[in-house]
Amino acid sequence: MSSSTYIYAIASSEHPALPAGMGGIGEPAREVRVVKEGSLAALVSEAPEGLRPKRRDLLAHQSVLSEAGAGGPVLPMRFGSLAPDDASVSAVLAERADHYQERLRELDGKVEYNVKAQHDEEAVLHLVMVDNPEVRNLTEANRRTGGGSYEDRLRLGELVVAAVQARESKDAIELQHLLEPAASAVASGPESTGWLANESFLVEKKAAEHFLAAVEDLRRSHPHLELTVHGPLPPYSFVEPGPSEPAVTTE
Repeated sequence: MSSSTYIYAIASSEHPALPAGMGGIGEPAREVRVVKEGSLAALVSEAPEGLRPKRRDLLAHQSVLSEAGAGGPVLPMRFGSLAPDDASVSAVLAERADHYQERLRELDGKVEYNVKAQHDEEAVLHLVMVDNPEVRNLTEANRRTGGGSYEDRLRLGELVVAAVQARESKDAIELQHLLEPAASAVASGPESTGWLANESFLVEKKAAEHFLAAVEDLRRSHPHLELTVHGPLPPYSFVEPGPSEPAVTTE
């Protein structure tokens, strides 16, 4: 039985060729080849059996995207994008040609920066005390009475939790509001425990310094936020599938 086709990226059929014999995922590395269909091309290789997101394969996937992206705009596929065979890849390229061509034009010269934010716990508790008279007054009352009753402590805990959650929502909105002007587009990532914001920004390569300066301004104006920035990355978050595009599978 023939193996599946692993897809790294979609590009123009006129995209510069990758270095001869460039290897991709797998051990030994599967040779990266090109499947062309009309004005589009897909960078693919044979998919090894039992593909899992091992470090070596994740780095190989990224290496192919970096090499391809240096030659012009590509639509990066996420790790694990598979098709049954090359013919299936060609069929999708033909069916969604207009969509892919539009996305290639839109993403030309742009990269992605992912920004995640969380609270510095001590700093945000100080802010809550300053900004919330009810929390401040109950804290003082409990202190004067040696810690307060069980009910008072419970009430204070509920107030603090609610105030911190409100601050998380406010800070997430402010983060996007302050960084969005320096980007071409914004995409919200999946919510995850520990992050109050997980946003990806599509940024012109030539405007990257301006975007990163906006991030530093945010750090200074919101010292209670701990920001984690990843980039420049291939614009994974901005490759929308076409309206009737067959789903690729991820093992």
